[in-house]
Amino acid sequence: MKIRSSAVSILQKPNSINLLYVPAVILFICLIVYPFFEGLRIAFTDWNGFSQHYDYVGLENFKYLFKDKSLFIAIVNTLLYGIGSTFFQQIFGLSYALLLNKKIFGRNFARTLIYLPVLIAPVIMGYMWYFIFQYSHGALNDILSIFGAESVDWLAKGDRAIILIIFANTIQFCGISMVIYLAGLQTIPKMYYEASGIDGASVFCQFRYITVPMLRPAFITSITLNLIGGLKLFDVIKALTNGGPGYASHSLSTLIDYTYFKSQSAGYSAAMGILLFILIMVVTLAFNKLSGEKELG
Repeated sequence: MKIRSSAVSILQKPNSINLLYVPAVILFICLIVYPFFEGLRIAFTDWNGFSQHYDYVGLENFKYLFKDKSLFIAIVNTLLYGIGSTFFQQIFGLSYALLLNKKIFGRNFARTLIYLPVLIAPVIMGYMWYFIFQYSHGALNDILSIFGAESVDWLAKGDRAIILIIFANTIQFCGISMVIYLAGLQTIPKMYYEASGIDGASVFCQFRYITVPMLRPAFITSITLNLIGGLKLFDVIKALTNGGPGYASHSLSTLIDYTYFKSQSAGYSAAMGILLFILIMVVTLAFNKLSGEKELG
């Protein structure tokens, strides 16, 4: 007891240094700060990723970013994956939350079932979807063949592949949004709904004027998490299309992987990594600023 009380008294002293955060700071520096600056350094070189010898080329890698057509495709796809997945995850997540917030039979089982894909590794989930959408002996084409329909090469066209990737990512991670919205719904006092019901408010009016404003913090949290996850999407794309056909479904993350290991251009892939970091930061900060202004308004 004396040891415990003395330790507590030391931690409570305002001028004493709390050493408990030191391991976290060390891990942050080793796993986040150092790799970031090391990647920034490599971005100014022509390193191929394997050789021990490389030269500094200045801003050449960053200049080539503006000439690379495949990079432009990847940037557009990255925004589509981020914004598209986020949009549909909010719709599915909020719909599930509104339904499963009611006292219905089997709601705990349904909550678990919807959240279960979140616990599966994205690359495994991606291959599961691949076995469904693949042309030869894919589950979806096998079902079509039962009804006499012709098989469809679902992943052969870039536009369709992008839609399927957004769909797969939405189904896997909409459970996160559901949990966030469920937590928000359970904090809304029931007396608001009871009072509005006495005044004759419809269910839609209750949703619009009570549920949506009270869920604003949940909206901001869910959208931010889903947006960041969608913008750095990698595993599902790698498993489903590997960026194909051609470069049509590449995101910045998969293009970085392709450039590093296939093209053996580590310096240029590092420059693309810096671009991805800036893109995620700008989009996230823009959303937070916009949502903050609306909240103040």
